Amino acid sequence: MTPQPAPRVTADFWFDPACPWAWLTSRWMLEVQKVRPVDVRWHVMSLAVLNEPKIDEVPEEYREYLTTTAWEAVRVCIAAAKEHGDDVLGPLYTALGTRFHNQGLPRDRATIEAALEEAGLPTSLADAAGSTAHDEELRLSHKEGIEKVGQDVGTPIISVPGPSGSEVAFFGPVVTPAPRGEAAGRLWDGTLLVASTPGFFELKRTRTAEPSFE
Repeated sequence: MTPQPAPRVTADFWFDPACPWAWLTSRWMLEVQKVRPVDVRWHVMSLAVLNEPKIDEVPEEYREYLTTTAWEAVRVCIAAAKEHGDDVLGPLYTALGTRFHNQGLPRDRATIEAALEEAGLPTSLADAAGSTAHDEELRLSHKEGIEKVGQDVGTPIISVPGPSGSEVAFFGPVVTPAPRGEAAGRLWDGTLLVASTPGFFELKRTRTAEPSFE
């Protein structure tokens, strides 16, 4: 009997467009979609929100970033999703991330407007960067993701049906550069294997490389 192909599953992916490691994981997930029956559904989370309870403990230069610039791109993303539907998050994330990380462009209004234009969205959405109008929705989206894994992680968070059909959620994986082709598929298989193992919590080693956006 010919084995039946595995059913497609949806992997929910929470990202902050400012994080280079989440960006690399997101590019890996786009590769996974090509070689495994997986569809990615994008959601916003916020490093600014995550770090609010411990903001006095972070280094001063990072504290300034978290209380200012870190809010801008995520606010634009949540505003775009609210006004134009969640499906715009994937193209907008790609447009923002390519500029922020691959091209190293300033995280300013001009860069955000260029990303919006590439994603087919009105550049007026850049106004949301300095507005608190959608912060409630942003916090709710962040909460939905972070409550799946706990507070002592960062971005990205991935949630997917495991082998038994029950939800498996985890932070990461943190990897550089993003694996391509079948290598991406093997990492997905292995990640699901360990993440769906009852009682498994952590596998980690010290990072010895900077993010590589090859």
